[in-house]
Parts: sequence; C-alpha cells; structure tokens
Amino acid sequence: MSSKTRLDRAYKNAKSISFNNTTKFILFSDCHRGDNSFADDFANNRNIYFHALKHYYNEGFQYCELGDGDELWENLSFESIFHAHKNVYMLMKQFHDEERLHMIWGNHDMVYRDPKYVEKYLSTFFDPKTGNDEDLFCGIQYHEGIVLKHSETNQELFLTHGHQADWWNYTFWKWSRFLVRILWKPLNVMGIADPTSPAKNYTELIKVERRTKKWISENNNLITVVGHTHRPRFPEPGDIAFFNDGSCVHPRSITGLEIENGAISLIKWQIVTTEDGTLKIDRFLLEGPTKLVDYKTEGSA
Repeated sequence: MSSKTRLDRAYKNAKSISFNNTTKFILFSDCHRGDNSFADDFANNRNIYFHALKHYYNEGFQYCELGDGDELWENLSFESIFHAHKNVYMLMKQFHDEERLHMIWGNHDMVYRDPKYVEKYLSTFFDPKTGNDEDLFCGIQYHEGIVLKHSETNQELFLTHGHQADWWNYTFWKWSRFLVRILWKPLNVMGIADPTSPAKNYTELIKVERRTKKWISENNNLITVVGHTHRPRFPEPGDIAFFNDGSCVHPRSITGLEIENGAISLIKWQIVTTEDGTLKIDRFLLEGPTKLVDYKTEGSA
C-alpha cells in the first residue's frame, strides 16, 4: 500500500468537525507521555505542557491531539503512564467531558485504532482513595484523521499524524515497537538514537515530508496538518499548504498550532527567566497569525 493510498484512506474516513471564526483550536502532537523513567522524554516538559493546556482550557479552546500522545512502544501499558502524569490526564478529562477533546492515533499509540482496546484501558481508572473504578475517558473515540470544515467558507483542514507517508512506521509498526522496547530504549540512555524514527533521521524526515507534500499537491493544495517528524512547518500563502505542529518533546519547549479568529499561528511555550531571577512559563508567537482563507485551494477564485 502506497503513501497516497494510506493518506487517501485517512482523509476519506476522517471525522468531520464543523467550525467558524469564533471556534478556537489548539493542535499538539508527539507528546510521547511515558512512565516518568529515564526514557520518558515528556517528563522534562510536563510542567510546560500542563500550564499551556490549562491556559487553553480556561480560554475555551478545543484540543486536537495529532497522534503519539502516549508512548506505547517503550511502555507496555497505559496504566503506568496514567499514574506518572495523572494531573495531565485529569485535565484532558475536563476537555473530554465538555466535548472539546479530539484524538488521533499515531504510530506510537497505534493500538488505539482498536475501539475495544480504547474502551478497555481508557474508559476508567482505579482510584485508591475510593477503592473504585472511576470514569476517565468514557466513550472516547480515536481517529486516523479529522477534517475541520468551515461552516461558512466550506474550507477544509485535514489533520492526521503523518506516519502514513512513512511506510516502515505504518506498515511495520509492530516491528518498530519491538526494536524500541528491546533495543533502543536501553540504548537511549547512552545517547544512541533510534534510526527508524524520522524525528531522529534527517534523511527519512525529508522523504516523509516530500511524500506528504506530493499528496497535498495532488489534492488541490488541501491544508494538511501533521506531526510525526517533530519538525514545525508553517508555509506562506501560495506555497504547498503543509503544516507541522512540531512536538511536545523539544529540549525545554513545546510547539503547537493555534486556530483562532479564522487564522492559524505557530506557537512555542517554554520556561524563561525574568529580570528578578524567577522562572516562568511563557508563550511565544513563531509564525502567523495568517488567515486560513489566504491558503486558497488550486482552482479556487
């Protein structure tokens, strides 16, 4: 199966969400939430992520997570990840309870494409305080793709993880998971990177981006937002409409894409030092805001 076929299928089967210029979305991906061990890349940015997500919750944003939210290659179960980052999941539960949480599976959490697996492991959690199983993400659904469709302009934004353009990590993800668990996780502490990951292999990264851009061009320059490579991308109007929200495991920072007032922006959250020497978490605008209507599809007026 080719990259084109995989992307075509993800787009065709994508969940559709209607929005307008008053709707606000924050798009994050590649959190790789782990078990708080030495191999948990998310642990370093956990406080930054939690603070940012709390901001978006309070400001009325909807949260779209574009895959690889949970690190289920290095870790055997969701339970250990949940207990390591319970405050994060309880905040995500607030989004879910208000129907403001939209989830996409990636290659590192590809087990979530099975609704039975999701229902079994994500619906409830055991609370030692009450001695009972309590509601967590009851009824949650994971998707391969999501299409945001503007209710007035009919403009579409296609959201997916992006590993559809990475044949090894899509087709042979179980082999990759095996190698990561057995080989690369212990070597990670020695600074040896996993060569199968496009985020750590520049040659593969370029190939994945090239295949995705080709698909976008063949689909009337459809605005497409992915993660997977961890490399933020923000095109100028008139270029191929290929966006990447980056990741939440950059050194000392996280990146994402905001959609607000009919415009899209690339942002970064990081810890900064104030003049009096105290530390604080701050938001920085990297690109945009650029009006979505400026990214015209090919053949449009």
